[in-house]
Amino acid sequence: MAARGARTGTLHHKEDTPAEPAGKRLRTVATGRQPLAAVSAAPPPLAEEPVVFTGRDDVETLLNEKMKGKNKMDYKGKSEQMMEYIKKLRACIKWLLEREDANLAQIGKLSADLEAAETQYSEKVTQLQNALQESKETDEELQKRYASLQEALKKVEAEKMDALRSLGDEKEAKLAVESSRNEILEDLTKAQLEEKRLNHQIETLQVTNKSLQDYNVDLQTYIRTLQTDAEKHADTISKLQTEKTIILERLGNVTVQAESLKVQLDLAKSLQIEAAKQKDDLLKEIDSHRSELQRVRGDRDNKSAQVDSLLNELRRYEEMTRKSVVELDNAMAKSTSLDETCSSQREMIKALEIKLAAATEKSKWSDLTTMEVMTKHEDQKKMLADLQSRLEEAEQKILDGETQRKKLHNTILELKGNIRVFCRVRPVLSNESGAVTFPKSGENIGRGIELIHNGQEYSFTFDKVFDHSASQEDVFIEISQLVQSALDGYKVCIFAYGQTGSGKTHTMMGNPEVEEQKGVIPRSLEHIFQAMQVLNSQGWKYKMQVSMLEIHNETIHDLLSTNRVATQDGGSSKYNIKHDANGNTHVSELTVVNVTSVGEVSSLLRRAAQSRSVGRTQMNEKSSRSHCVFTLRIFGVHSGMDQQVQGVLNLIDLAGSERLNKSGATGDRLKETQSINKSLSALNDVISAIATKEEHVPFRNSKLTYLLQPCLGGDSKTLMFVNLSPESSSTLESLCSLRFAARVNSCDIGRARRQIHA
Repeated sequence: MAARGARTGTLHHKEDTPAEPAGKRLRTVATGRQPLAAVSAAPPPLAEEPVVFTGRDDVETLLNEKMKGKNKMDYKGKSEQMMEYIKKLRACIKWLLEREDANLAQIGKLSADLEAAETQYSEKVTQLQNALQESKETDEELQKRYASLQEALKKVEAEKMDALRSLGDEKEAKLAVESSRNEILEDLTKAQLEEKRLNHQIETLQVTNKSLQDYNVDLQTYIRTLQTDAEKHADTISKLQTEKTIILERLGNVTVQAESLKVQLDLAKSLQIEAAKQKDDLLKEIDSHRSELQRVRGDRDNKSAQVDSLLNELRRYEEMTRKSVVELDNAMAKSTSLDETCSSQREMIKALEIKLAAATEKSKWSDLTTMEVMTKHEDQKKMLADLQSRLEEAEQKILDGETQRKKLHNTILELKGNIRVFCRVRPVLSNESGAVTFPKSGENIGRGIELIHNGQEYSFTFDKVFDHSASQEDVFIEISQLVQSALDGYKVCIFAYGQTGSGKTHTMMGNPEVEEQKGVIPRSLEHIFQAMQVLNSQGWKYKMQVSMLEIHNETIHDLLSTNRVATQDGGSSKYNIKHDANGNTHVSELTVVNVTSVGEVSSLLRRAAQSRSVGRTQMNEKSSRSHCVFTLRIFGVHSGMDQQVQGVLNLIDLAGSERLNKSGATGDRLKETQSINKSLSALNDVISAIATKEEHVPFRNSKLTYLLQPCLGGDSKTLMFVNLSPESSSTLESLCSLRFAARVNSCDIGRARRQIHA
C-alpha cells in the first residue's frame, strides 16, 4: 500500500476452499465459540464478480470497510461478509505483489541499460583517443612535408638563377627542374593520399559523432525514465540522486568529447589553412615558371634571330669561303639545343597547368569540407545546448522531488510528534586538534556523528548532522519548511543548545550585515516576508508583531525596551509569564512592536544585540551570559475564505552549557554561570520527565522551562540545534551535549495543531 501509481489491477477470483476454514479460525479466535458454519448448512455458492483495484483509494476503502449484520447474533451474515472481505484482501495482496514484481523488473532493466551504456561509452572514448592521436601524427607529417617542399622550391630557384647566368648550364638546369618537378609530383601524390586518409578519418569521426548522438538520445531517454520512477516512488529518490551524479559525470565526459571534436575541427581548419598556403605557393611557383618561360621564349626569339642572321651570313659568304663550316655546325647545334629547351619548357608548362588545376580542385574540396565540418559543429553545439536544457529540467525535477521528500519527512516527524534535533559542528581552528568524525558510508551519512573521548568512540544519530563545511544557507534550507509553518498557523520553536564557543549565536544570529553569514533568525524573517508577499496576492492579509527578551540570572529583561536602565534597576519583576487556554504564552509588560518589513526587524535585532548581557570567560572572549528569546507573532486573515490563522515563531539562543570548572568564572561571572547551569539542569529534568512519560513535568522549576512549556509539552513544532566544539579538550562537554540531544530527540510531545478560526 506504500506504492502509489496510476496503473490498475483487475483480479478474477474462483472458489477458494481454504478461505472458509481461515475465516472460521479467525472467528473462533475472536469469539471463543465453535464456528457457526460447522452447525448450519453452507449456503449455495453464488456467482463471483471480479474485484477491481484502481489505486490507493480502493485499498483504503477496503481497509476501512466494517462488518455489518442484521443483529448482534447474525453470525451467519457476518461470516459471509468476513469470507468476502478475506477474498478481497487476497486480491489486494496479489495486486500489490504484481505491482512490486513489475517495479523490480523495471529496476533490473534500467541496471542492464546502464551497464550497456557505460560499455559503449568507454569504447567510444577509446576510438576518439585513437583518432586524435592519428590526427596529431598526420599534422606532424604534413608539417615535415611542407618544410621539404619549401626546401625543394629554394633549390628550383637556385637552379633557375644558375641557368640564367650561364647558357651552357641549361642542360643541367633542365635536369634539376625535371627532378624537382618529379619531387613535386611525388609530394602531390602523397598529399592526395593523405587527403584521402583525412577524408576517411572525417568519415570515421562523423560515424562516431552519430553514435554519440544516439548515445545522448539513449541517455536522455534513460534520464526521463529515471524521473518518471522518481515521481512514482518517493522512497527511491536517494538512489536516483546517486544515479543523477553518475549521469552528470557522463554528461561532463560527453562535453569533453564535444570539446575534443571542436579541437579536431580546429585541426581541420588548420589543415585547410596549410592547404591554402600550399595553393598560394604553387600559384607563385607557376607564376615564376611562366615568367621564366617568357624569358626563355625571348631568348629563343633572340637565338632564332641570331640563327637567321647567321644563315644570311652563311648564304652571303658560302661561296666566298668554306672556313665558316665549323661556325655553322655550332650554330645548328645551338639551334637544336634551343628547340629541345623550348619543347621541355612546353612540357613543364603543361605539367604545371595540370598541377594548378589539381590544387584548385583541392582548394574547392577543402572549402566544401570546412563548410561541412562547421555545419556539423553548429549542429553539435545545438545538440549540446539541448542536452544542457534537458539536464537543467531533470535537475529541476530532482530538486522538486527532494522538496517533496522533505515535506513528506516533515509530515512523518509531525505525525510522530517527536522533537527534531539537528547537530552542527563548528570548524576546527588552526591551534586545535579534532575529535569528531562523520560516517562516510552506510545509511547514517548526513545523520550520524562519532565522538572520541578517552580513547572510546561514541556514535549518535539525529535527524540531520551538519559538518564544519556546512554554510549558513545549507542550515536554513533544512529548516525553511518548518519556518513556513508559522505562516500556516502553527507554533514553531527553534532553539540552540551547546557549550560556549560552539557556534550557537553564529547559527541563530550570525552577522546580519553580511549575506553569507546571516543566521537562522534574519534568514527566517526574510523568508517569512517573501512568502507573505506571495500570499498577499492570494487574498491573505498579515500582521506581524516582534518581541525579544533575555533571561539573565533567572530575571527577565526586555531587550526592546526604550528605558533599559530602569529595567536593570529593578523593573524586571513586572515581567510575568502566563499561558492561556489555547497554549499561547504571554509576558506581561513586555515591549511588542508591530513590523511591516525586514528592515524594521533588522533594526530591532541590532538594538537587542546591544542590550544583551555578554561577558568574558575562559571559553570565549565574548560569551553570551543569558538565554535570548526572539518571538514573532503572525496574524493572518483571508476575507474570501473567511479564515483566520495565528502562528508564532520562537527562536531561542541558550547560554553556554559548560560546567562551572570549565568556564573558570569568578565573581559576577560565577553567579551567572551557576544561574545558567541551574536553568539548563531544570531543562534536562523536563526533558527526562517527558521522555519517561511521567505524570508531573517540572516546568516551573525555572523561568526558561516555564517559558518553553508550550514548545516542549504542548502542540508546537519544535527543533533543537545541538552545537558542538570539535576540539579534543572539549570532548566531555560535547559528549554531555550529544547525550542530552539524544534524550530530546526521543521525546514525544504530541502532534502539532494548527491555530485556525473561521
